[in-house]
Amino acid sequence: MGAKSVKDMVLSLAAVMLAGLVIYYFIPHSAGNGVHAVQGGITSSVESARRAAPYPVLAPSGLPKGWTATEVNYDGMDATDAQWSLGYIDPSGQYVSVQQSNGGAADFISSVTTNGVKIGGTSVVNGVTWAHYQGTNYRALVLETPKVTTVVTGTESFAAMETFAAALRSS
Repeated sequence: MGAKSVKDMVLSLAAVMLAGLVIYYFIPHSAGNGVHAVQGGITSSVESARRAAPYPVLAPSGLPKGWTATEVNYDGMDATDAQWSLGYIDPSGQYVSVQQSNGGAADFISSVTTNGVKIGGTSVVNGVTWAHYQGTNYRALVLETPKVTTVVTGTESFAAMETFAAALRSS
């Protein structure tokens, strides 16, 4: 009886593996780079966040063709640490986002820059000085004010992120 159970188990395993191989090879896989655009656009999410946030929510205006919004999120569950994020893939395939929070600046900056550290450079965008940070995966422009910390972060160059930051508007 023991040999029969082992034989049945091996046959069952072989049948399951064969079914898995058939599914893998004959069922079409999705193509593309895995980046998914925000469905329905970002306008309603931006407007909703602007009504709810305790600070001016920033979003880009007038981006050239080819920018794809891939993330939009507002978390206002904690009024003392309300967080806004809006991410894009630019025409060259690089990631760029704006992140904002009215919570603790140091923890927020570390989180959104993947443990970023201030590297000493600055950028002046629309007359405002932003600090340069470099993280594990991302570089960032950081603007700290008494009411909100704003981080433009991504895989793009500082110059490209300056262009993105220059397009940010609060209305």
